[in-house]
Amino acid sequence: IITALKFVKIISLSNVLHLLLLGSISVNSIRPQEVEVSETEGKSVTLTCDTENSDSDINLHWYRQHSDLQPPHFILWKRAQNSPTQYIRDLYRGRFTSETPDQTTQLTIKDLTLADTALYYCALETQ
Repeated sequence: IITALKFVKIISLSNVLHLLLLGSISVNSIRPQEVEVSETEGKSVTLTCDTENSDSDINLHWYRQHSDLQPPHFILWKRAQNSPTQYIRDLYRGRFTSETPDQTTQLTIKDLTLADTALYYCALETQ
């Protein structure tokens, strides 16, 4: 059951990628640490969401959506509290990684390209 959701929007302007973190739906809580992040192509960027929940057995998910006409695409899930348990879709292996220290989830995207311009979602799943 996914009980909380946040989204992160990457907007491309020339060769600079701007990331905007917005919105929430929550029973348990998940929220972005920063409101906006900018980075250039070829660099790496880390998106971070903080969680507040009473459950210790949670998974943290990341999705991205390229347009309003398409559904979000699953990137990965990772067990909370830096557990090694995770699943990353083959399409995203190598450039996309996740860490889940304490009450946060971090998505790092390496070697940014314009194709990474999308709406990014982080979600909290309780067991």
